[in-house]
Amino acid sequence: MALFNRVNKAAISPAVEKQAAVGGTYGGNAPTNGGVGMIGQYYAYQEGEARNRAMQVAAVSRARDLHCSVISAMSLKMYRKQWNEAEGEMEEIALAPRSWLSRPDPAIPYETLMAWTLDDLLFFGRAFWYITSRTQDGFPASFTRLPAGSITTTDQAGPVWFAPSSMVYFQGGEIDPVNLVQFISPVQGAIYSSASTIETALEIQASRLRNAASAIPSGILKQTGGEPLSASELADLASAFNAARASNQTAALNEFLTYEPTSATPDKMLLIESANYSALDIARLMNIPPYLLGVSTGSYSYQSSEQARMDQWMFGTKIFCETIASTLSSDAILPRGTCVEFDVHDYLGETILMDSNININEPAENTQEELA
Repeated sequence: MALFNRVNKAAISPAVEKQAAVGGTYGGNAPTNGGVGMIGQYYAYQEGEARNRAMQVAAVSRARDLHCSVISAMSLKMYRKQWNEAEGEMEEIALAPRSWLSRPDPAIPYETLMAWTLDDLLFFGRAFWYITSRTQDGFPASFTRLPAGSITTTDQAGPVWFAPSSMVYFQGGEIDPVNLVQFISPVQGAIYSSASTIETALEIQASRLRNAASAIPSGILKQTGGEPLSASELADLASAFNAARASNQTAALNEFLTYEPTSATPDKMLLIESANYSALDIARLMNIPPYLLGVSTGSYSYQSSEQARMDQWMFGTKIFCETIASTLSSDAILPRGTCVEFDVHDYLGETILMDSNININEPAENTQEELA
């Protein structure tokens, strides 16, 4: 079992040079680095139309917030691995963190940066940090996030990203990838993997909004006698009758007209069953246990709030956190052999893990039932 039992102070970073990262070369090409001038011009930043459209669905918004609440609750810690001859396994030796670990971007809180980085991974399948300064040993000292919705890459069209891109453009200007940290998600971005699911949810939502405009069930005005009315006269009559109903006023009919309400009930008019099924589809798309979105699956349950937190971690957020930690552990970010990881105990709690006998790397026995 990995142990954090010693601290190596040599991991503390040297004094930071008060100088922004400069452009370099990659693969023999020299980028113009014109996109750097747009960094920090927040008025031009955009998250992407497809992502913003998806966030109009309440289930998508809730799923995104659940993921972000997990990663924002966990801090990063640094370690190195060493072979333990007595135990016969690799041992994790705790290291004093570099200065940027608690606040990679000095302009915004740690929680904000991590939440929006996960947001990019969740919706686009990749995320970007730009290195704004370096320490005297050449390693990064601070970063700033570049929204994935403002990034284009000419060497990869997507929606599957195979590796970090070598031709990156931010707001139309090229950026040297040497000063970019590119996080590549192991799963496809949500806006690409099932766009029809999001569009269906939006259509159902629009239908519910139309039906909710009137609390009275729809009906039919039927002429039973008298001189036949023209199409325009019937339209005017229906419009006036509907306006009176909508404003809770009294609508009057003569002996030649009758009103026949439809059999639509409020639950049918608000498409509750359709909305619940749509939310279940969204849970599948966003890698969220359905019950966390308020959807009952009939065959899946949890025993406590602690178990719900474990399910959220194991079945949803862990894969994104591992991607971020692995990328930040690369030789371009930290000295060789040095790694970072999220402190899961910050989120799950030491007491929960001990009382429940839960291994954070394996699902608990009572979470093996298949999600509907």
